[in-house]
Amino acid sequence: MRIGIIGTRGIPNHYGGFEQFAEHLAVFLVKKNCEVYVYNSSNHPYQDNIFEGVNIIHCNDPEHRTGTIGQFIYDLNCILDSKKRQLDIILQLGYTSSSIWSFLFPKKPLIITNMDGLEWKRSKYSFFVKQFLKFAESLAAKKSDYLISDSIGIKNYIDKKYKKNSKFIAYGSNIVKEMNESLLSKYKVEKRLYHMLIARIEPENNIETILDGVILSNTKMSFLVVGDYTKNNFGKKIKNKYQDNKNIIFLGSIYDLNALNTLRYFCNLYFHGHSVGGTNPSLLEAMGSGNLIVAHNNIFNKAVLKENAYYFYTPEDVAFYINEKDILQTKESLKITNNKLKIFEEFNVEVINNQYFTFFYQCINKKSISKIYID
Repeated sequence: MRIGIIGTRGIPNHYGGFEQFAEHLAVFLVKKNCEVYVYNSSNHPYQDNIFEGVNIIHCNDPEHRTGTIGQFIYDLNCILDSKKRQLDIILQLGYTSSSIWSFLFPKKPLIITNMDGLEWKRSKYSFFVKQFLKFAESLAAKKSDYLISDSIGIKNYIDKKYKKNSKFIAYGSNIVKEMNESLLSKYKVEKRLYHMLIARIEPENNIETILDGVILSNTKMSFLVVGDYTKNNFGKKIKNKYQDNKNIIFLGSIYDLNALNTLRYFCNLYFHGHSVGGTNPSLLEAMGSGNLIVAHNNIFNKAVLKENAYYFYTPEDVAFYINEKDILQTKESLKITNNKLKIFEEFNVEVINNQYFTFFYQCINKKSISKIYID
């Protein structure tokens, strides 16, 4: 199979969950003897044309000059280039800035779209942007040959809304092995003497709720916030609001997976505030790191964690769990064990990659059978 992957900033990952997923999947597909093309932003720090056997196509991305409109131009450039590649499948990761160009996709390849989360529910967007995102979602759902949902909640919504049977395939992660405790010194923290979260600094990730809870708790333990707080006004507001609290430490973005795994592995409580997405990669990584997780109480998180986490709505909930940290750690080893087992059995990277590979072949075979029947 010749497979193109669009919709990300590119690989290797220097941005987020979709990029991490694309990196794992693309390298896996190459090992399965597929010819794989991943589209990279021209702003991506990796400028070579091959990454571990994956063909990297660099497309002009003017976002740093034009702002959000640049994302639409970048996706347009990727789609126009895909016409040259004689692809069998184009895997579209998300739809926000690409679905409006769906009429320009080449006719030969199957268009398979991972629908991501409910983008139009994100509180950072204005009414008019939300209306556009609903329109973009409908275009992606209607114009794609096949749809993939990364959580049961998203699948139920897509199937009901668009009367189209999307394929449920989650994201994957790995179980983190023993980490080197000495690496913590770089971040001036000690084993089990800090809590943390990893997220984009956006309202729907409940960063403010969590950090208000940290202050309410009167904890003396450090609380690490990993995420870029410089990219939007909300991030800058959050940084300014809590910068005088010496226990709350903003580390910015960290893309070194070894560093992230180390910080997760040795933290006391891991807080996951995402509320509008599907199966979030950072949540799976926390599960694989053996974290005791306190997650925002919503259907997406509960579908993954079930009874193997604690849940919060308010800052008071957050403060309660922080104040009960010692009791929680000694009593809840079963939650940690169950989450690791779930990563091993359900959300293992190899399992998820194989599910994509199998689904691609099923889609190609359906197309071949249909063509024979029509001919």
